[in-house]
Amino acid sequence: MKILLVEDDKLLGDGIAAGIAQSGLAVDWVLDGQQADTALATGNYDAVVLDLGLPSLSGMELLRRARASGKTLPILILTARDAVEDRVAGLDAGADDYLVKPFDLTELQARLRALLRRSNGHAEPVISHGELRVDPASHSVYWSGKSVDLSAREFTILHTLLLNAGRVMSKAHIEEQLYGWGEEIESNTIEVFIHHLRRKLSPQLIRTIRGVGYMIEKITP
Repeated sequence: MKILLVEDDKLLGDGIAAGIAQSGLAVDWVLDGQQADTALATGNYDAVVLDLGLPSLSGMELLRRARASGKTLPILILTARDAVEDRVAGLDAGADDYLVKPFDLTELQARLRALLRRSNGHAEPVISHGELRVDPASHSVYWSGKSVDLSAREFTILHTLLLNAGRVMSKAHIEEQLYGWGEEIESNTIEVFIHHLRRKLSPQLIRTIRGVGYMIEKITP
């Protein structure tokens, strides 16, 4: 899954970007509101972490534009503005969460997991799918009760397919979930990861839809 980070403080932004990536999420980082507006118009993101005090275009104006254009992705405001009226204004403008600086990185990671989980219709923190159990918080995976060791990118692909169970994910979409700007992608990378997941879990878990992409079947209760 991919996050857009909008933060003009280079030192802080570097740390936040590293923390988001550490939690298994791809991240694109921009330094001003106008860049963020362009990124949202041209890219596909699962959530936004948004500072308010930005050059070029304020965080509040960016938030209003995003909601006015019909974008429904979760937006978490991350700011030093801690007054109650600022929080109320941010939430009323369309933010889904509001975290005040200074903050603990583990709390930001947990809030992002919660936003992503709810935006994909999952109330429970652990995703269950037949014999498969996936815990995004600990990056732990169990098949038939046995722990399975996955690489960070194998986990991200599995998590993405599970959150979209019943829908076909194109190779290009999966690549977007794995890589941020400037990261080199080899032509057969996704195929290799899918092969590893089938070998470690089950050959039948992930279906290949020829010419389209990959999917995990939805299990109906």
